[in-house]
Amino acid sequence: MFSHVFVSVGDFDRALGFYRPLMESLGLGLRFCEPDKPWAGWHGAGGERPLFVICKPYDGRPHDPGNGQMVAFAAASREIVREAHQVALAHGGSCEGPPGLRPHYHADYYGAYFRDPDGNKLCVACHARE
Repeated sequence: MFSHVFVSVGDFDRALGFYRPLMESLGLGLRFCEPDKPWAGWHGAGGERPLFVICKPYDGRPHDPGNGQMVAFAAASREIVREAHQVALAHGGSCEGPPGLRPHYHADYYGAYFRDPDGNKLCVACHARE
C-alpha cells in the first residue's frame, strides 16, 4: 500500500539515536543513512518498500509534529510491542499509552503509543492472538 513514510525531525543526530535502536527492536533494516543530507531510511524483510524515513523538513522551516498524525508499526508479537516501547522510552521517547490490549479496536489489538524526541506520535501494534 505504501511506498514510503517520511517523518520530519528537528535534530537529526538526536532522532537517529532514537530511531536506530527502535527500528532494530522491530527487526527493520537500515537501508541508508546520510547525515550530511540529513536523512535515514529503514525497510522490512526483503530490503524493498515500504520505507520509513526520517529527515529534516525539505522546505527548511522548523519541524512541526502536527496534531492527530501517527505512524503505526506492525509487530509480530506482544513481546515485541513491549520491547519497542521500552526501547523508545530509554532513548528519549515519551509514553502516550503503555503496552496493553485495546479491545475497543478489536479483541486482539495489543499496542503501545509513544512520541519521539521531536514530538512525532508513534505506535507499535500486534494484531495476533497471544
